[in-house]
Amino acid sequence: MSTDATTYDAMPVDAPVVEDHSARNRLVIALLLVSAFVVILNETIMGVAVPHLMGDLGITAGAAQWLTTGFLLTMAVVIPITGYLLQRLNTRPVFMLAMSFFTLGTLVCAAAPGIELLILGRVVQAIGTAIMMPLLMTTVMNLVPAESRGKTMGNISIVISVAPAIGPTISGLILSVLEWRWMFILVLPIALGSLALGATLIKNVSTPSKAPLDILSVLLSILGFGGFVYGLSSLGGGAGHGPAPEATEVVVAAAPMFPAWLPIVVGVAFIALFVFRQLSLQKDNKALLDLRTLTSKNFTIAVVMMAVLMMSMFGTMILLPIYLQGVVGLDVLKTGLLMLPGGLVMGLCAPFVGNLFDKVGPTPLVVPGAVLLSLVLWGLTLVSESTPIWALLIGHLVMSVGLAMMFTPLFTASLGSLERNLYSHGSAMIGTVQQVAGAAGTALFVALMTLQTASLAAGGLEEVQALAGGVRSAFFVGAIISLFAVLAAFFIRKPAGAAPGMAHGH
Repeated sequence: MSTDATTYDAMPVDAPVVEDHSARNRLVIALLLVSAFVVILNETIMGVAVPHLMGDLGITAGAAQWLTTGFLLTMAVVIPITGYLLQRLNTRPVFMLAMSFFTLGTLVCAAAPGIELLILGRVVQAIGTAIMMPLLMTTVMNLVPAESRGKTMGNISIVISVAPAIGPTISGLILSVLEWRWMFILVLPIALGSLALGATLIKNVSTPSKAPLDILSVLLSILGFGGFVYGLSSLGGGAGHGPAPEATEVVVAAAPMFPAWLPIVVGVAFIALFVFRQLSLQKDNKALLDLRTLTSKNFTIAVVMMAVLMMSMFGTMILLPIYLQGVVGLDVLKTGLLMLPGGLVMGLCAPFVGNLFDKVGPTPLVVPGAVLLSLVLWGLTLVSESTPIWALLIGHLVMSVGLAMMFTPLFTASLGSLERNLYSHGSAMIGTVQQVAGAAGTALFVALMTLQTASLAAGGLEEVQALAGGVRSAFFVGAIISLFAVLAAFFIRKPAGAAPGMAHGH
């Protein structure tokens, strides 16, 4: 029922209306892009700050890791609920809700006297971040005609790929001259500015429909995704006390209170219950997260491929700094600066990739992109304490180009394959998969590195050589996983509705 209303709302009636709406739509999308960039930047900003926080607040590495683990957990729990929010509420109130949470969380972090309030602030920030991304994607899918979506999705790719990539660099720069609070103090006026601009300029561009909220689904979602991500994070840090503590302190994990496999098993069980619940509710269009999105083969393959990319990207983003600081001996600032060009290259490539997608479709972009990613990961299995810095820089740049060639086509092809009334659910599902895969990649890479490092150190190798061996073995598994992305790339198709004049899908 809501499908017809939404489709009708987006249909041009005559030329002047289209002109008027296109200006309004561009403004709404621009504001959402800027705000999303600010909130997503915060996802990775804490990594290199852990040693500083441990010294300033007198806390253990395990306690400090909750600043990132808590953020990831909250994202994994809140994102599945955004499908409901986007159906039920209009664009402006959802935006105001997201930016209000984020701004409040930033304020709490900036003023926090100790670790407890700092973790609370990060959790509140994460609620805002979790709402913002699906809002941006769903709005773009509803407002932008199919034949020019690639270009706009290219801009979204800048936000999703560059913001987390430059987070560590920005925090490294800030921490080299200022104390840790400034990571939040500097973001606060930008967040307040986004909130004020949104309150003044954002117009309602969606058509809300009455959607019931199934409380049982919410509880199952929290226990399922929350438990699973917590278990993965614990797995990553369970053995994270081997050689090179300076480096391994950037591990995204808290010290587990019980075996890491337990919350993973519990999480999987509750996710299974969540899935069964959604399958029964979606018959009456009452699902919290409508799984009919997965009946589209293109959407499903794209989501699986995105999971592989996020695992590789987040795993590499955590391993490279550990390797650069613990093996090569770079400081935090130089490590951040070395990883900056890759983030910038990803941003520069995204608009070109978006334009190319509109012309040639996904296959000529996604296949070479997956091959480049895989080649770099295989190359990283050869790193040692004598690997030159320039080789690592080139590898990171090539990997960034490969990721840029895949993100935009995958976002556009996946969501473009869905019926209009499933856009919000598709956006929520992509967001959930990204968070869970990012946490899984981080946990897997770090756990493998730590176990192999400990094993080599026990065998008599020096600390630096043992850590280099641990990093190599983690990248080896990452390289094997990347082969699945290469295989899946050949099956991604341009959505049927992407021809001119077919902007409204089926």
